[in-house]
Amino acid sequence: MGDKLGQIKVTVVQGKRLVIRDFRTSDPYVILKLGNQTAKTKVINCCLNPVWNEEFCFSISEPAEVLELEVFDKDRFKADDKMGNAQLSLQPLVAAARLRKILVVASEGTTLRKVIPEKDNCLAVDSSISWVNGEVVQHVWLRLCEVKSGEIELKIKLIDFSCSAPSK
Repeated sequence: MGDKLGQIKVTVVQGKRLVIRDFRTSDPYVILKLGNQTAKTKVINCCLNPVWNEEFCFSISEPAEVLELEVFDKDRFKADDKMGNAQLSLQPLVAAARLRKILVVASEGTTLRKVIPEKDNCLAVDSSISWVNGEVVQHVWLRLCEVKSGEIELKIKLIDFSCSAPSK
């Protein structure tokens, strides 16, 4: 890992239209990975549109890494079933935070950057990175890959950002 940039707080908000892995429903949970750091949400029983609202903190380093997530269906007597996966590059968030420092943005609710869905990212809809309550915040809906349907909503806050402006 490179130089430490700070920390991010990832809130796994909810899922929608997740795939059925049991007879009529699923018991989903999410595993988040950033480098060698891992976190897991609680299992929501019998739900294809779960609400977690769980927060996790991760350290981030330069170069900005990719946040990976996998959704699983909890099974009692066999291995848990995969319900999809997604990735989110943290580089746009880090770049927006640097821009905010350079421009000294202080206006509440200022949009620093917009990230659009493309074939090389898992975004389901446009994602804005904004300056809110003294923090750089990104709201995202990620489309799950390798399954018919499913999306996961995340809210990511960059906290303790200790990077200075790039040298010229």
